[in-house]
Amino acid sequence: MDDKHMQIGEVAARTELSLRTIRHYEETGLVIPSARSQGGFRLYTDTDVARLMVIRRMKPLGFTLDQMRDLLDATDRLDAGDALDDGEREALLDRIRSYEQAAAQQVDKLRVQLARAEDFAATLAARLEQPALTARP
Repeated sequence: MDDKHMQIGEVAARTELSLRTIRHYEETGLVIPSARSQGGFRLYTDTDVARLMVIRRMKPLGFTLDQMRDLLDATDRLDAGDALDDGEREALLDRIRSYEQAAAQQVDKLRVQLARAEDFAATLAARLEQPALTARP
């Protein structure tokens, strides 16, 4: 990742998140801008954007802010390059595995919902294609 710094507007455009949402994630401690400009504007890096993308992907799957924070903490600790003993490393990987399993379950539920929605839309489309019933006198 490069060290390019972006202001919040560019981050919003790249992540398709609103400024308000990004600020909310900052207030809750999920994503802290890496720097501030001389004028006091928040400055984000590609790493910050990557964190926001993790959050953006977790939110529609029903994960809470605490769960997002927990997953980000686990991945941060694994990525930090600190010496972890085998037990610590395996515990972090287990945490990440549990989120992967929960995400897969949510994906399955969403597939069922999507199939039902598509079926419903097809039923309506078929109904609209039927010849109009003539009004009785």
